[in-house]
Amino acid sequence: MIQGVQIELISADRLSNLTSMEKIRTILDSVMLGNIVVLERGLTPDEQSKLVEVTMMEIRPGGFSGIEMETYPGKEAESGGIFSRIFGGKKPQGRMTVIGPAGQLKMLKIERDRLVAWASLTGR
Repeated sequence: MIQGVQIELISADRLSNLTSMEKIRTILDSVMLGNIVVLERGLTPDEQSKLVEVTMMEIRPGGFSGIEMETYPGKEAESGGIFSRIFGGKKPQGRMTVIGPAGQLKMLKIERDRLVAWASLTGR
């Protein structure tokens, strides 16, 4: 039997066909199985907040302990700037996002164009 961490890479095309709640459920169900999920294009800030909210409801003592999530920082120009955000412009879409079980995934380095993560086989 192969031992390791399963990494699930999800394309932007696949996510674009799902509702926000379907995206959250797809991600959370996979992470609850111990998988690391990498999204080609991250979630919106509202979707990230909802993912955290739903995750908090799933945490159980001695069971699922939550998630670790990191997204590349977005460029100011991509988000349309502060005026666009204040006056209802397009909401910024996160860039590539890495999500995994808390205790198994640890972000070591987060830069504008690079995420370095460490994943263990078992939670700590």
